[in-house]
Amino acid sequence: MIFFNRKKVILYLIFFIIFYRNIDINMKDKSALKVNKGIKQPPSVNNDAVKKLQLKRKQVYSVSEFVERITKGDRSILSQAITLIESSLPKHQIIAQEIIGKCLPYSGNSIRIGITGVPGVGKSTFIEAIGKEITSVGGKLAVLAIDPSSERSKGSILGDKTRMEDLATDKNAYIRPSPSAGSLGGVARKTRETVVLCEAAGFDTIFIETVGVGQSETAVHSMVDFFLLLMLAGAGDELQGMKRGIMEMADAIAINKAEGDNINKANLAKVQYQNALHLFPPKKSNWIAKATTCSAISKKGVSEIWHMILDYKKLTQENNYFNTYRKEQSKYWMYETINDNLKFHFYNNSDVISKLTLLEEKVMSGEISSFYAAKILIEDYFNLK
Repeated sequence: MIFFNRKKVILYLIFFIIFYRNIDINMKDKSALKVNKGIKQPPSVNNDAVKKLQLKRKQVYSVSEFVERITKGDRSILSQAITLIESSLPKHQIIAQEIIGKCLPYSGNSIRIGITGVPGVGKSTFIEAIGKEITSVGGKLAVLAIDPSSERSKGSILGDKTRMEDLATDKNAYIRPSPSAGSLGGVARKTRETVVLCEAAGFDTIFIETVGVGQSETAVHSMVDFFLLLMLAGAGDELQGMKRGIMEMADAIAINKAEGDNINKANLAKVQYQNALHLFPPKKSNWIAKATTCSAISKKGVSEIWHMILDYKKLTQENNYFNTYRKEQSKYWMYETINDNLKFHFYNNSDVISKLTLLEEKVMSGEISSFYAAKILIEDYFNLK
């Protein structure tokens, strides 16, 4: 009897354990603290977009495709071609020269204008003002701005697009800043090659903005039709520090920021510059250089400067100086390109590279003269020994 009761008790215990365990599980399922699995979350990276980007990066255009799309006005391809021109890699230079050669027949149909001036004269503001004047009547403008590079880091800000906000978003304008990279001649040659591509892309007006009054002006003057010098009034002696060469090169001098209290000073500076221009010999173009005033901020005088440039173009085309001068420029740049290429190949020659450091050390220590070191390198390069 006792054994039967014990067995019965054990069975009851097992039953109650199973019963209450099921109740506990059901209660957990109905708890407010239950967290649903939810929907499957998308990946943090769009794989389709990554694949498209990879395909885009891998896409390489042939020379014919570059030329075809440039002549159709494709700005993206134009920018890529200009990057090839600016590259120092030999393989890029080969492709760039082929593109330039095939774009030459489509070039030459523009007015090329060089714009320079002292730092702070307001070149970017002026370019935007006169640029909007051009694009507002349907003209297509390309602005090639040469930015100064740091001598220490070799870097450039390339901030012209930020300084020309309205022009940068104009569908008829294209702005391309380029670093000077410490080389005036090299950048000038590349700028000239860039002009060819911009003209092939359909731009009928080309602005070349230089880094400031200095050596670069001579190079830029040899690739433009009209050379404009921007100056400030009230910045000390107006003619002090002005190089005779720059004054002679200028087809017009514009005193910018002629607004407010500065108008009288600007007019006085205009008279001084005009008197100075009369002292120079007559230009071969038969154009009489002029001095004028303007305000890039208020747009006063900007339209007059543009019409002055158009008058210059009309005069020089009628007396055939326009085409003659461009032919002389082409010859000049042929010799400049020869000089650049010789310099490039010389410094990239393996024998020169291997001996250059050693000879530098000998020159620095006074063992040999700098002239003799140069003679050794040149003779070895041309195998003159």
